[in-house]
Amino acid sequence: MNKLTRNLIILSGLAFPTMLHAQFINSDQWAMTDALGRKASGYETAGDKKDEKFVAMFYWTWHQGNDDTTYQVKNITDIVREHPEAMKDYNHPAWGTKRPGFFYWEQPLFGYYKTTDPWVLRKHAEMLADAGVDAVFFDCTNGSLTWQDSYEALLRTWDQAQRDGVNVPKIAFMLPFGPAPHSLISLRQLYKDLYKPGRYKNLWFVWKGKPCIMGYPDNLEDSQTDREIASFFTFRPGQPDYVDGPKRNDQWGWLENYPQHGYVKGSDGKFEQATVGVAQNAGPETDGHCSAFNLPGTYGRNFSQRNGFDPRVDGYLYGWNFQEQWDGAREIDPELIFVTGWNEYIAGQWLPEHNWTGDPFSFVDQFDWAHSRDIEPNKGWGDKGDVYYLQLIDNVRKFKGMSPLEKVSESKTIRINKWTDWDNVTPYFKHYKGNTLHRDHRGRYDQYYTNTTGRNDILGAKVARDNERLYFYVETVDKLTSPQDRNWMMLFIDTDRNKATGWNGYDVIVNRVNPRDNQAVVERNVGNRWEWEQVAQVPFSIDRNKLAFGVDKRLLGLEGKVADIEFKWNDNMQENGNIMDFYVNGDTAPGGRFNFIYSAP
Repeated sequence: MNKLTRNLIILSGLAFPTMLHAQFINSDQWAMTDALGRKASGYETAGDKKDEKFVAMFYWTWHQGNDDTTYQVKNITDIVREHPEAMKDYNHPAWGTKRPGFFYWEQPLFGYYKTTDPWVLRKHAEMLADAGVDAVFFDCTNGSLTWQDSYEALLRTWDQAQRDGVNVPKIAFMLPFGPAPHSLISLRQLYKDLYKPGRYKNLWFVWKGKPCIMGYPDNLEDSQTDREIASFFTFRPGQPDYVDGPKRNDQWGWLENYPQHGYVKGSDGKFEQATVGVAQNAGPETDGHCSAFNLPGTYGRNFSQRNGFDPRVDGYLYGWNFQEQWDGAREIDPELIFVTGWNEYIAGQWLPEHNWTGDPFSFVDQFDWAHSRDIEPNKGWGDKGDVYYLQLIDNVRKFKGMSPLEKVSESKTIRINKWTDWDNVTPYFKHYKGNTLHRDHRGRYDQYYTNTTGRNDILGAKVARDNERLYFYVETVDKLTSPQDRNWMMLFIDTDRNKATGWNGYDVIVNRVNPRDNQAVVERNVGNRWEWEQVAQVPFSIDRNKLAFGVDKRLLGLEGKVADIEFKWNDNMQENGNIMDFYVNGDTAPGGRFNFIYSAP
């Protein structure tokens, strides 16, 4: 597909403009190492960008509704930890009084949120874009529910995020697994409310020239509206089973056991789609078909069809199942890989009379740390809550390829108070504007969330060098707040690009201590903990929304060496010493565990 076709898709006489890739911020230029010491692949491993490869993510918009605010959120992990006997008693008081109830397997990093919360939706937009996800498919497989309040909130938020430079995933819907009457209701409703009026066309996921929908066209009738629907979409009906594979050549899968099948085989013998799952609620008791996740032997995060169960106590962290699935999908080498999933989190507690086989009850889609399939970071695993996010990023890069790092400009001495000295310094490490919005939104049931830590909106950064110093520049959208504010504009530097040295790899920090007498405080890490000792004070300069200073290479351990560093800027960290705070509070550029790379020739 040529560049013009990719950026302007024509459908029924209507143009679907998309923003050029150059306008979006490119996370290929960033490095990442997780709490297990695993690095996300770089260009030297992933190779060149493959424009014909796509990744889609199963996404849940069902965290909405007018909850009973007197009801407490129920977390299966917490309940079983405190009351292990409850797993043998459906009537145990720890399960509560609402039966059958919905329970979380763990608390998401952003809390027990609703998917109508713009603050959360903006975080998701950036995280999925940074991971290289091209599309999300909303789970509308239950009855005729489309979760309109949530998808409308998401579309508003992601539309603005796109304007702010976020290469947000495009959106599509996954309808029930068959041409049932409620599937037709959803299809007609979505066409009427969203697609026919052309709302948010910039966010539609277009496949083979038309908006994509995972639904069945089989029971469309011979009416004008249904004829319009039939010709409007690219239909890819969802195939539900984990074992059997496609029953017809237009189906797509959503979750399978390894080895997975290829879907929609072309005349060239190549496949359109294959699935990747974090885990499967299936096991030997049902011959690999769908079952309750709390049955013995189910295929959890720590399971591999080739190697069995990871014997480590914390084997659920290492993603044997997820990696095996990625390996299987790459063997198929489809155009698109469908990943399950991002943020389902909840499961019903069902009795055998509900046609599930758990004893004395079943948790079907989610259960516990090993038997769950959400990639979105969680709170329960502490600083390891994002290990599956890194594993996703690493495998997306290997599947889709990457852009090489931008070239670094020549050596140059910077005069700290001469801003024009920065004009020809490259690269410009660009980051998102508009992501310091405050949070004020009800969560699920008795939860309510506020977050007002967004302060200085970091827009971009530069690094320059000469024989003696490295120079650092950062700019924000608006005027910088007072340098005496707590945790003001901190710079984290990984001088050796080695996570084993320093606090989470960061060997030097600037501005952890507020500047004194127009001097920024430079500190070196002590003992690989959140412990720092002052090594210097360096002059800095501020001009409204710009900040710059230089640091001697000697202080960075780079005297006489090539500058090959990773770094990030953070403003208004709240939990000092908790790296997961980089996802949550203030503004961090780049987000989460990502770092910018400055590698001089």
